[in-house]
This record gives sequence, C-alpha cells and structure tokens, in this order.
Amino acid sequence: MRRIILIILAVVIIAGAAIGAKLIIDSKTAPKPQIKKEVKIVTTDTVRNSTIPIVIPANGNLQAKRRIELYAEVSGVFRNSGKLFRTGQKYRAGETLILIDNTEFLSQVRSSRATLNNQITAIMPDLRLDYPESYSQWQAYLDNWNMNGTTPALPDPVNDREKYFITGRNIYTTFYNIKNLENRLVKYRITAPFSGVLTDAMVTEGTLVRNGQQLGEFIQTGIYEMQVSISAEFADLLEIGEKVLLNNISGSKSYQGEVTRVNGKVDQASQTISVVIEVNDEDLKDGMYLTANLDAQNIENAVELDRSLLQGANQLFVVREGKLELVEVNPVFFSDKTVVLKGLENGTVIISQAVSGAYEGMIVKTEEQAKNDNASKTDATASEGNTDA
Repeated sequence: MRRIILIILAVVIIAGAAIGAKLIIDSKTAPKPQIKKEVKIVTTDTVRNSTIPIVIPANGNLQAKRRIELYAEVSGVFRNSGKLFRTGQKYRAGETLILIDNTEFLSQVRSSRATLNNQITAIMPDLRLDYPESYSQWQAYLDNWNMNGTTPALPDPVNDREKYFITGRNIYTTFYNIKNLENRLVKYRITAPFSGVLTDAMVTEGTLVRNGQQLGEFIQTGIYEMQVSISAEFADLLEIGEKVLLNNISGSKSYQGEVTRVNGKVDQASQTISVVIEVNDEDLKDGMYLTANLDAQNIENAVELDRSLLQGANQLFVVREGKLELVEVNPVFFSDKTVVLKGLENGTVIISQAVSGAYEGMIVKTEEQAKNDNASKTDATASEGNTDA
C-alpha cells in the first residue's frame, strides 16, 4: 500500500513540474525587434528639357600645312650661304637654304655657251650673203648675249630656208643642251619657296652632298592642319567651312579652327572617317597635341546628364512621393562623361548624384527636406526649453 502511494506521489510531482515548466516558458515572450527605417538624403535636380547641341570630341597632332623635304639633286660640297643650316633657323621666301659648290659644273656650262657662240659667229657671213633678212636679228642676239648669264632664247626664223640652215649647223641641238645644263646648274642652290623655319637639318657646312641625299625639312609657320577621326554616322552632319573650337592639352588656351576637308572614304576597320581642320595662329607649333569639339547637330526636347546616373541601358532613378522609382528613358547620344536623354517630362525630379546601394522603393529625402526637418527640430527644442524655464 505504501509503495503505491509513493508511486502516485512521484507521478503527481513530475506532472506538476512539467506543467510549471511549460507555464514559465510560455510566460517568457521575446520582444519584437524594431526595424529601423533608413532614410537617405539625396541630391536632386528638376528636369528642364531644351535644345542640346551634340558636340563630337576629337584629338590629334598639328602638322604644318606647307612643308617640304629637302633633297639634293646634284653632288658637291655644302657651302655656307650666310646662315647656319640648323634646326630652328628662319628663312624668308626666296632666301638661299642650301648652297652646293658648283665651280666645276659652272665651268662646263660656260664652255658649252662658248661653243654655241662660236657656232653662231661662224654662220654670220653666210647669213649676210644668203639670208640678209635674218642677219640683223642674229647680230643683235650676239651683241646682247651676256656669257655669264642665262642663255637667251634663239631668234625665231624668218622663213623655212633659214630654219633648215640653222638646224643643219647643229645650233638648235647645242642650244637645248646648254638649257639642260643651266637647269641642272640651278639645282646647286635651293631657295625657300615661302617664309618659314627649318625643322630638321641632316647636313652641315663642309659636308659632301650626294645626289638623292635628304638634307632636311622646311615648314611654313602659322598655318597648320589637324587630322581627326570621327564616327562615320556623323559624316553627313559635318560641312566644309564649319567652325571648330580647339584646346591645348591643359585646356588653358583655345584656338578657332575650320573644317577644310572631309574624306569621302570610311575606314572599314574602325568605321571612322577622317576630317581635316585648319587653324592659323603664330603661337602654335608643328606636332602640338590639341583637342577639337565638332558641332554635329541639335537635339530638340532633351536633357544632358552624367552617365553615372543611367541605370542599365535605358533606366533612370526619379524621386516620387519620397521614394526612388525607376523610369525608362531614351538615350540618343553618349559622350565620355555625359548622356543625352529624351523621354523625361519637364518638372520631373531626378537624383543628380549617384546613390550607393540605391534600389526601387528606397525612402529618400531631398537635401532641402532634410534641412527643413532639422530646422523644425531645432525650433521644437528651443520651445521646450522656454516652457521649462
């Protein structure tokens, strides 16, 4: 009997402990976590559609519009012409650039002139007797001929008989041989075809110059050209005579250029077309690097924004009722830093600076709203302080 009572008592104690434990567990309810709503402050802007000019950036190096490479067509020793043949040396138009010793060749030319003079002198008695009508002009030719100057043209024959007579004495053959020698004699002196500066000098005074040897390079200063490559889709928008703004590499100086040539062929590999821009300025130098801004066209009812604001290919964050919302836009032109968009209505509020971790539906405040809220809190705090006092 006693054993049964003990068993029943143990069961009751265990059951009571279990019920008490359950009541204790159920009474301990964990507090619900409070979700903190983060509100980001964003910088915004209001869309104002307008006419956006499309400017195509390009760059390149300047090259002198007029440049010549100097080559020797004769052989001889390079003589001093009065100015040192050095890079940076300036010459006026017609001034001697290169003077090659022509003493030996000049003697050959003078010998040929003397031969022609002897041939004409030998036929003068025959002209007086057989062709008296031609004698006077040949006599005047001899009297006015300066043997140290360029050989003058022979008198025109009065008739065919005189022409055949002169031809039979080989006078025409000798004359044209002399003219060939005189043309070659001119090549011993190279003169400047225009005023400019020597940019490359490959020989110095006293050097033995050989036929076909390159001697240097000469350019005209002040007038330069720059060749740039642009996308072929803008080829029909560029016109000859269009003004172009050029800037140096640091952006500290600007120059006014003009489109002078547009290539009619598109590069198949890059799908670009070359455009030549001419610019006149004495401060510019050959080889200087410049950037160009070509005005291609105007896009109506559009807005230009920073490219970092574009989401994906055609979406943009706008602010509506304190939340971010993605809207679709139509990008019509991309530059290195900006994009031209269409499809936004005037007055639409957009974010003007990229927001880290932005998503659709994010709660945001504009800078102006945040400023007003802070002012309201300050006023409320001041009012409480006055009430306590």
